[in-house]
Amino acid sequence: MGNTNCVLFGCVEQASVGVVERWGRFEKLAQPGLHFFNPFAGECLAGILSTRISSLDVRIETKTKDNVFVQLLCSIQYRVIKENADDAFYELQNPQEQIQAYVFDVVRAVVPKMNLDELFEQKGEVAKAVSQELEKVMGDYGYSIEHILMVDIIPDASVRRAMNEINVAQRLQLASVYKGEAEKVLLVKKAEAEAEAKYLGGVGVARQRQAITDGLRENILNFSHKVEGTSAKEVMDLILITQYFDTIKDLGNSSKNTTVFIPHGPGHVRDISGQIRNGMMEAAASAQAGITNDEVNVNLLQ
Repeated sequence: MGNTNCVLFGCVEQASVGVVERWGRFEKLAQPGLHFFNPFAGECLAGILSTRISSLDVRIETKTKDNVFVQLLCSIQYRVIKENADDAFYELQNPQEQIQAYVFDVVRAVVPKMNLDELFEQKGEVAKAVSQELEKVMGDYGYSIEHILMVDIIPDASVRRAMNEINVAQRLQLASVYKGEAEKVLLVKKAEAEAEAKYLGGVGVARQRQAITDGLRENILNFSHKVEGTSAKEVMDLILITQYFDTIKDLGNSSKNTTVFIPHGPGHVRDISGQIRNGMMEAAASAQAGITNDEVNVNLLQ
């Protein structure tokens, strides 16, 4: 806004509008360009208003419904209406103070009806309420409200720390739930794998025994057909004795430790403790007799 200039001519810049008076009374609006005035007829350029968008940042402190003090940073973008520039020039002495006063009034009437969480979620509703009130009031003074932006909501520092702690606790609780579910899945899968392994192991053992049985049966039949006068029981005993000596031989060849063969047999099943005692005594007697080797095989066979 400029001062009165009693000159012969004046220049109004682009994106501006001039206010022309005659003998101190509003005469007309001067559009951008060069204008001539007749000072002898009382014409003069009273002032110039910019029609560009202006921005006003307003910081308001208020209280929410749940008694939390917050600061709101509101940005108001406004401009002078060209057609009503005379109202903007003559009606308001300081439009920024007027806008700030209405923003305070509206925000402090709307925010106390909301909780803190609702304020963060519905800050657009606060901006909308401010915009409606300002458009209705400032329009009568030749100003247009272009945008209302609720830039920031700043609670007290202790409230922010509490909100962060609540968020951390909720996330830790959710992480614990996910961790428990993951451990549950791992245990279930491990149990299923063990069950499947045991099942497959049982199938393998059953097939192995079936193969052994089939082989023994085939050997018994072949031996019975080739050697006359032998019974199946005699052939079976012969095969078992052969396997018994093969096992003893393998143990003696492969073992690098002391191997003690405890006396055993079908007639000694009920006296296993006596067999173990006799075997240990015989092994000790052999050692006292000077039988020392890297590999000691005490074969106590009956």
